Order: sequence, then structure tokens, then C-alpha cells
Amino acid sequence: MLRIAVPNKGSLSEPASQMLIEAGYRQRHDSRELVLLDADNETEFFFLRPRDIAVYVGSGQLDVGITGEDLLLDSGANAESILPLGFAGSTFRFAAMPGTAESVADLAGKRIATAYPGVVTSYLSEQGVEAEVIRLDGAVETSVRLGVADAIADVVSTGTTLRNAGLEVFGDPLLTSQAVLIQRPDVETPSLVEQLVRRLQGVIIARQYVLMDYDIADALVEKAVAITPGIESPTVSPLHERGWSAVRSMVKRRDTNAVMDELWQLGARGILVTAITACRL
Repeated sequence: MLRIAVPNKGSLSEPASQMLIEAGYRQRHDSRELVLLDADNETEFFFLRPRDIAVYVGSGQLDVGITGEDLLLDSGANAESILPLGFAGSTFRFAAMPGTAESVADLAGKRIATAYPGVVTSYLSEQGVEAEVIRLDGAVETSVRLGVADAIADVVSTGTTLRNAGLEVFGDPLLTSQAVLIQRPDVETPSLVEQLVRRLQGVIIARQYVLMDYDIADALVEKAVAITPGIESPTVSPLHERGWSAVRSMVKRRDTNAVMDELWQLGARGILVTAITACRL
């Protein structure tokens, strides 16, 4: 039986469960349900606080888990990322009142408030900077105004929240993070974990591609195939009408409309696009 830790709440929870559903696993319908047995896949899911997942996996109580790369590093647990999942991306930056600091070196001797003391302490140590790291749970933006800290280290997306608090970002990012599948580094990977990884990889690839079908004159097939080369090679089949072929190929989702425009200008007709929900390549 494979035991998987899944985020119980927060920004990781819904995307993680949705990805597992697309990978063919059962997921809970009631947020109060903390344990779910998926007998068909020989898998048991444990819904835990995202910050605790690395600890459970690192201790060997659970086989694998889905959590943020930032939470994994902050925990110091004996676990490692085995698959980036491509959602819940974030960037960690330092911020302070204007004129306080222009680089990480300027933080020497200062107080830094953060919800991720492990990440910040490790980064400062790597940079050779000695500073006091103050752990706060929740929003840390007000800590400078209230005199608790001289600077903060936090997740930054647009920077609007920081600007509203009178803070400005400085220095290089401490860390760029995303959701990851984690496992202990010193254990043999069970076949059910290998199956889970293949399924999740299939979902990740499926989200990046669409399936494109179109008809093209035989004389233009080579030019059309150059536009849609696919993963290995497109499928080309003769149509009932002589001199025409049907082509099927995988195309990057972000390029869909540009490729359709190029094919249309070349002479392709009957261009259809189909979403891919899962695949094995």
C-alpha cells in the first residue's frame, strides 16, 4: 500500500488534488476527511498541513508527499524533491523601508522577520551574513512598522502588498519555489511510487500540449510537418479524396493559435484542436 501526504489546505491543496484526479486517483469530497483509501490504486492519502508533510515523509511514516519546495527546505527534513509539479510557483525576496538596505550584505547585524526561518538562515549563512532571524506566522509586512524587525523575507508576486506597507524589494531572490513530489533520499523506490511519478509526468506533459488535426494537400505535407513536428513524428494518413492527407500531431498549448494561423496560410483546412487530459510518452 502506497501512503501519500497531500496538502490539507492553502494554495497547494486544490491544485494537488486536481492533479491527482487527472492522474487517475480518488480524492476526497469532504474537506473534513483527513484519510482516504483508494483501493483500486492500492494507495492511501493523508491530508496534512503543508508545512508538516516534509517531516512525515522524512521520518519514513509516509512514502511520498506533495508540498512546496520552500516548505521542504525550511523544514530541514530528511526528504528530497523527486518531481517538480509545475504549480504554486513563488519567489522569495528581501524587503525593507527605503534606504535601509540595497544588498544582502547590508543586512548584517539587522533583524529579519520571516515565516521561513530555515530558508533565510541557510541563505544568510551561504552569503556569510550574520543577522537575527525572527520567526513570525502569517503576514510579516507589518513587522517593520511595528518595530519588531528591520527587514523581512517573504513570498513576492507583484509586490503590491509590500508597497502598500511602505516596503521595497532589494537584492537577489533567496529562492524560487514550486510544488514538488518528495521522498526520502535513502530508500528504494517502490513500483507504486514509480507508477505515481509516470502518471504525474503524463499529466504535466498533457497540460503543456494539445492534439491538432488538419487536412493538407499531399504536395504540402512536408512543409506542414515542419510546422507541427510533434513529439516524435506526426501521424499522416491518406484521405478518401485523392491528393489530400490528414495529419495529427501534438503541439505546444501556448503556440496553438499561432500554429493554426501558419497552417491555414499554408493551405491546411479542417484544423481541429483537442485537449489532452493524460498521456505516456
